[in-house]
Amino acid sequence: MCLAIPGRVEQITTDGGVRMGRVNFGGVVKNVCLDYVPEVIVGDYTIVHVGFALSKIDEQSALETLDLFRKMGALDEELVTEEEAFARAANAPQSACPDGSCELTGKDIREKSESGQ
Repeated sequence: MCLAIPGRVEQITTDGGVRMGRVNFGGVVKNVCLDYVPEVIVGDYTIVHVGFALSKIDEQSALETLDLFRKMGALDEELVTEEEAFARAANAPQSACPDGSCELTGKDIREKSESGQ
């Protein structure tokens, strides 16, 4: 699931002409593109989706949303570091045939081949 999560802007910089910010999501700080929200300043809250700030949000709404996401366990899933995400994926059960082809019988394979799939 991908959520847009509110965070507090702690720092604003420019990187290669792109407006960037350090945004705090209830203790997890990430770099975020702020180009779409030029009105946001340090101390403001913004809604962030896949690394891009999309809109400014008031503090009360931001804190309520963060609390709700935290209670749902959604923040654990959305705010993991890259290393944590890779570790979770490596430890997840693996399928020898992720496309489901292991379940096919010889007849199924012949029919797929003959139909051009």
